[in-house]
Amino acid sequence: MAESASAGMPGIAAVERETGLSKDTLRIWERRYGFPAPLRDAQDERIYPPEQVEKLRLLKRLLDAGHRPGRVVPADREVLQALLAEAMQRRSSLQAKQGYLPAETLAPYLDLLQSHRVEDLRRLLAQAIVRMGLGAAVLELIAPLTTQVGELWMQGELAVFEEHIYSECLQQVLRQAIHAVPRQALSERPRVLLSTLPGEAHGLGLLMAEAMLTIEGCQCLSLGVQTPLADIPLAARAHAADIVALSFSNVLPAGAVHEGLQQLRALLPPAVALWAGGSGSALQRSAVGGVQRVAQLGEVAAAVQRWRADPA
Repeated sequence: MAESASAGMPGIAAVERETGLSKDTLRIWERRYGFPAPLRDAQDERIYPPEQVEKLRLLKRLLDAGHRPGRVVPADREVLQALLAEAMQRRSSLQAKQGYLPAETLAPYLDLLQSHRVEDLRRLLAQAIVRMGLGAAVLELIAPLTTQVGELWMQGELAVFEEHIYSECLQQVLRQAIHAVPRQALSERPRVLLSTLPGEAHGLGLLMAEAMLTIEGCQCLSLGVQTPLADIPLAARAHAADIVALSFSNVLPAGAVHEGLQQLRALLPPAVALWAGGSGSALQRSAVGGVQRVAQLGEVAAAVQRWRADPA
């Protein structure tokens, strides 16, 4: 249906940029749940009223917090806001138990991000890595800072583009730091292939894992995110990988995580270890046979030592 008040209403591409939800996801939800319910402009293109865009932002935050679309998409905004408040409280309690840095310690980095001083943010992160060392910087600064950025986005205090700026900035700094690790510090084994499964687009956890593996002397090859499942064993064979390491957030449903790990385990030679790590709650619910869970970045060193003690 055409709408005379369409001026200023964003189309599907703009909503994708604003919310971080893909066009395919928006169309699937429209068919499956009846939301969003876009209007149509004079060219019969989808346009989205502001209240729908706002609810979509809220839904994206809840998906990132681990909720499934079938539960939250049909719910009204009051229910969604209550669920988000609960999620924020749980994450704050977990961070306190894990000894995360207080917000004021991270404030200089967040201030630079929110004032869009990208070069200054990149420089400050690089200086912290030099001062603290790569491993300590990842564990004590970058991991909690990344969590805090996610918290601010969930609270609506950061725009999607600001979160993307942070991700790009951090990727540049971490890659430079990884490449600067002296080659003589690297041993021949284990050789580690890193990636994520299709549908898992979050790559910062993967990059932080690569940094921790590199300083332990591992030879790493990252395929980036969303490698087709059948291609991972091919890459592992070509790289002569000893370990395939996958990173998970809360994007994929638990069933998809477990099914993907089971399929990949069956495709890999028995001698190739399969590690799974990241913040994804699916990994905490039940184990997958033949898959080693590396729950925290701080556990990487011990996992490497165990492999070297018994590579078989």
